[in-house]
Amino acid sequence: MLASEHLNNSMAPQQIVPIFSGGGTRLSTHIGIIQALHDQGIDFKTLVGVSGGAVVASMFASGKTIGEMFTLAKETNFNMFRENSLWRLMTQGGLGSGDVFEQWMDKQLQGQTFADLAYDLHIVATDVANSQPVIFNKTNTPDIKVSQAVRYSMSIPLVFTFKEFENHILVDGAILSEDALFRDWQGDATPSICFRLQGSSEDKTPIMKKWIKLPTFVSMLIQTFMDAVSREYVHQAYWNRTIVVNTKSLSAVNFGFTPEEKTQLFNLGRETVNRFLPPKLRQSAALFQH
Repeated sequence: MLASEHLNNSMAPQQIVPIFSGGGTRLSTHIGIIQALHDQGIDFKTLVGVSGGAVVASMFASGKTIGEMFTLAKETNFNMFRENSLWRLMTQGGLGSGDVFEQWMDKQLQGQTFADLAYDLHIVATDVANSQPVIFNKTNTPDIKVSQAVRYSMSIPLVFTFKEFENHILVDGAILSEDALFRDWQGDATPSICFRLQGSSEDKTPIMKKWIKLPTFVSMLIQTFMDAVSREYVHQAYWNRTIVVNTKSLSAVNFGFTPEEKTQLFNLGRETVNRFLPPKLRQSAALFQH
């Protein structure tokens, strides 16, 4: 279908503010979402990244093409970012420091700060000290490296340690309520569309053991937490501005995705958005009035 056929309605905007929310290691899904926006001729100059979505949003904002991001995602072994320090977990709230990930991000972004970006990028993290969002962008933090902000937003509880910034204690941005994400990001009433990833539990054989080792228990706990976050109810007020991509049993904390699974995630993102975004844009007049 041609992009013009997708947007064959005078009410449908050709520009939105995409919010790439959550996802953990399922980064390829967000790349597929951007491909779908390209397929449909949807333009954007402002974008918002949260947790795993912040990785892809920042790379796109830095100038990487869809093809470059997808190749990078397929060729990168995410296991390089894993750490399993139980001491760090007990003292700093996460198995890993996230330092290797932040250094890798900074290399991909070529050390750019928010002021260096051509796009208006907003990265959202959560301050657990007061349960409020902390937003990194050209206005608030022009000289902060984008990789640093992404690391803050990617502080998945138990997986990566929390991070301190000024008087904030920062963790994963995806645990915020939807109210924190839906705002007039561009300042001109351009509608925001939130792209959320949601996993579906698969039947698993119960672990029939009397004793479960602590690392195994922590891994199970992390998976349960991430599943719960991804299945959080979408409030009716935001439903017309939300597209949920079901990544099936592909976990948000699977660091060992194969290239084939990463391609599957890319296709799920692209196909879901190509299917559901056009009717949402056509059917919701409120989307373009507020």
